[in-house]
Amino acid sequence: MREQYIRAREYHSKIQRAGDDPDKMPPRDLHLETLVEAMQGKRIVHHHTHRHDDIMTVLRLSREFGFPVVLHHVSEGWRVADEIAAAGAPCSMILLDSPGGKLEARYLILETGKVLEQAGVRTAFHTDDLITDSRVFFRMAALAVRAGMSRKAALEGLTLAGAEMLGLDGRIGSLAKGKDADFIVLDGDPLSVYTKVLETWVEGERAFDRNDPQDRLYAVGGYGAAHDQSPYFCCFGSSQ
Repeated sequence: MREQYIRAREYHSKIQRAGDDPDKMPPRDLHLETLVEAMQGKRIVHHHTHRHDDIMTVLRLSREFGFPVVLHHVSEGWRVADEIAAAGAPCSMILLDSPGGKLEARYLILETGKVLEQAGVRTAFHTDDLITDSRVFFRMAALAVRAGMSRKAALEGLTLAGAEMLGLDGRIGSLAKGKDADFIVLDGDPLSVYTKVLETWVEGERAFDRNDPQDRLYAVGGYGAAHDQSPYFCCFGSSQ
């Protein structure tokens, strides 16, 4: 990764030295252009991390090259919460309530949300659907609250915090005049496993209605209830 960012720096330097002379311009490289924009703060880098040493490596790279970073997963974020807070890096977490996964996530704990919040880290949740089904999205926040995270931070982790990490909080993430009117209607507490989604609205238009038989089929049977499915294996070739 350092090698790629160094290449991007050199690429940008060549462009600056070329000035208005097209003959001195390096061949255009969209990959390096993207990294240059990240170093200029024009792009937010969302970075896959699990172990605490990988988290620290990303924070060092962010500091060295000046790119804003959002840490994903942070299975061992609880071990370096103060360092994450000092770097000002928000985190989007995955919290699982079942065993399995991979060695890097061995020390994932439900208390991560609490520890990060207490350290002053902005936190959100994501599911990695199709790997972890999106149906557990609310449940992860509920588990975080059970493990000590505040209810306010957990609810914002489902809504506004994620929008902020995408740089889209001016449009989505909360109910406010002028925003996109993307929201859901629930029949109970968002953190209860008994709560159901009654309606989904996208840009002010209803996109899901549980009273509609076809929509209800999705709700009670999942995507595969209405569409043919094939097995999804994230770590194997199609021949296997």
